[in-house]
Amino acid sequence: MKVWRSATVAVLLLAFGLQAQAGVIVGGTRLIYDGAKKESSLGISNPDKVPYLIQSWVDSQDGDTSKAPFIITPPLFRLDGGQDNILRVVRAGGNLPTNKESLYWLNIKSIPSAEKKDNTLQIAIKTRIKLIYRPQGLPGSLEEAAKALTWQRSGNAVQVTNSSPYYVTFFKVKVNGNQIKNASMVAPQSSARFELPAGVSGGALSWEIINDYGGTSNPFTGNL
Repeated sequence: MKVWRSATVAVLLLAFGLQAQAGVIVGGTRLIYDGAKKESSLGISNPDKVPYLIQSWVDSQDGDTSKAPFIITPPLFRLDGGQDNILRVVRAGGNLPTNKESLYWLNIKSIPSAEKKDNTLQIAIKTRIKLIYRPQGLPGSLEEAAKALTWQRSGNAVQVTNSSPYYVTFFKVKVNGNQIKNASMVAPQSSARFELPAGVSGGALSWEIINDYGGTSNPFTGNL
């Protein structure tokens, strides 16, 4: 009996999990805003049968909406089941650097439509992706920037230096086959430090980055 009850609970939890994963689909894991263009766009779709209320906005790295020189159209709209729409991001002023990329966050909140019933829970899902403003005429490319990264050991950490004008986001960084768990990103013309795995001090180094389309690059290699 206990086994049957446990199996029933597991099935119910799995079903709830699958339902929670359904909903609005955002057409990308990042948005690169080309400074040579007047706007950038991102597709959004609703494969569900129920409509959603979609609210979108841009904020800075510290979460301050007032510091983000971008507006989204439409900022608030209804997306019916089986329908698609496009979010258009437009630069609205701002004194952004022309010699390197700038990073902001694009937020998309989807609120499902539901009848008001007792003992029901309505969940709004917020998707947060990187919005990277890339000025016109930057030299090189993201791949070249990733290849040119320099690495050195700093105590129990590894320090990576990015002399390029591009944000480099890591997918995997490994030292002697051991993955560095907290390797995230290094800003343009900056350095970042990541803790080394226990017992790892140096050796063969490899790193993969996330490209403009959300895919992963081929591994780059070096030594630490």
